[in-house]
Amino acid sequence: MEESDERYSAYVAILNEELIAAMGCTEPIAIALAAARARELLGVVPECVFVEASGSIIKNAKSVVVPHTGGLKGIGAAAAAGIVAGRPDRKLEVIADVCPDAVRDISAYLESTPIEVKRTDDAVDFEVIVRVVAGAGAREALVRIADYHTNIVYEECDGHVLHEAPLASEVGTAEGLTDRTVLDMAGIWDFAITVRLDDVRPLLDRQIACNTAVADEGLAGDWGANIGSVMMRAYGDDVKVRACARAAAASDARMSGCELPVVINSGSGNQGITVSVPVIEYARELGSSDEQRYRALVLSNLIAIHQKTGIGRLSAFCGAVCAGAAAGAGIAYLDGGGYEDACHAVVNALSIVAGMVCDGAKPSCAAKISVAVNAGILGYVMYRDGQQFYGGDGIVKKGVENTIDSIARLGRDGMRATNDEIIRIMLGA
Repeated sequence: MEESDERYSAYVAILNEELIAAMGCTEPIAIALAAARARELLGVVPECVFVEASGSIIKNAKSVVVPHTGGLKGIGAAAAAGIVAGRPDRKLEVIADVCPDAVRDISAYLESTPIEVKRTDDAVDFEVIVRVVAGAGAREALVRIADYHTNIVYEECDGHVLHEAPLASEVGTAEGLTDRTVLDMAGIWDFAITVRLDDVRPLLDRQIACNTAVADEGLAGDWGANIGSVMMRAYGDDVKVRACARAAAASDARMSGCELPVVINSGSGNQGITVSVPVIEYARELGSSDEQRYRALVLSNLIAIHQKTGIGRLSAFCGAVCAGAAAGAGIAYLDGGGYEDACHAVVNALSIVAGMVCDGAKPSCAAKISVAVNAGILGYVMYRDGQQFYGGDGIVKKGVENTIDSIARLGRDGMRATNDEIIRIMLGA
């Protein structure tokens, strides 16, 4: 792809927008960000806090440990952390720097302050509203995040509107984001194998460093269900096992409050781990050059984003499925495969694990990631060995773009009722 092609700058912009560092699971961190900004607007520590969130936010924030809180879980803990110790200018690293005294203060604030949580009407799939009150109700501030994790669309303090922006549903694309519909598999492949590496190297170096460190910690420590360690003990250290196990270990650490940043993809740390860690492991095993590793990561990252564009950031469709399929394409490239190998890796992988549901962020995410990565690897190996799934096999359509569209329809529309039922089950309704 020529640098003069308008898609080239769009693809670089998309990578810069998506591959950002986050401390902790991104849904509770979005709550912490809204709470920190609301407290900043109020100017004093609030005496009451009201959190409204869409069902998918509640689902993903309910059961996961919030970093730098001493092991606290849930929406109230996230809001308290943002209010007591958050730095809203740090975005998804809003609670990355919390001193030991502040950890104790977060716990004390959570115990002493009323924090009311309720579900929105779900008119917007991704929505967090935090209202904070002080001075016996005389003063209040409100912050609303919608469409994606750092997108503050409304701010109000003491009845004065300070900021208001349109929603993606109103204008077609979320404010501040490049239009993702410019992505397609052919364009992604062309870009990945021709991109000037200086345009993407800083982003990918950070992804490699951060996500490798979390994977190392996941295997070294005692985190969550220790899926990675279980796999390594049970199945050995073949590269396929390592690729699945290291990605799982990184997720287990992250879901259990590990205080290391992760470079995310499609708004998700787990997806950022899944698109990168297996590719990095295969590059090491195959003796790939730095250039090959960078190009494989560009391919994997953008393919995951492309798939998620049609589904949406939050769904009952497990995002690890898309990320695992994308990792399979990156691995295909590292192994000498071409465009057709990458496409069939994606189609085959989606055929295998498209039914995996998202029931929130928690330790079982690690096991799901291991399955999704395995499907991505199998999807490539199948095609390399002359096997594939064909159009008409279930939801598979002829052509990779048509299959991706089928998955988008399934995740966005077909699983909407599934998502509601999952949330009702989780909330005991």
